[in-house]
Amino acid sequence: MTVDEHNEPSDDAQRQPGNPNLSSEVQSLKEKLDKHSKQLEQSAEKLTQLKSENTVLQDQNQARSMAGNKKHRFNTQVRPMGNLNTPSSGEGATDPAPGVRRSRGNARRG
Repeated sequence: MTVDEHNEPSDDAQRQPGNPNLSSEVQSLKEKLDKHSKQLEQSAEKLTQLKSENTVLQDQNQARSMAGNKKHRFNTQVRPMGNLNTPSSGEGATDPAPGVRRSRGNARRG
């Protein structure tokens, strides 16, 4: 039997009289190979497309995450501090935060 450069039976070999069952089996296998080759090519194209979509989604996710971090960082609330007393204006300590009571006079001893 003569084969071509791909180790497949050449046209000359297929034309020679031989086992018809073998020829039909070879033809069937060629058809299956062609079908699977096309499926493999389509799968490779689909994989490339999905990888591209995945990259786009990862970029969008990262951008949203960074935007959320910036929003969170810059939306922190500033809490008011009490007024600062200067040493010449009184006791030399800071005023308590609003709503906090300061004791007056001596502390109770008991």
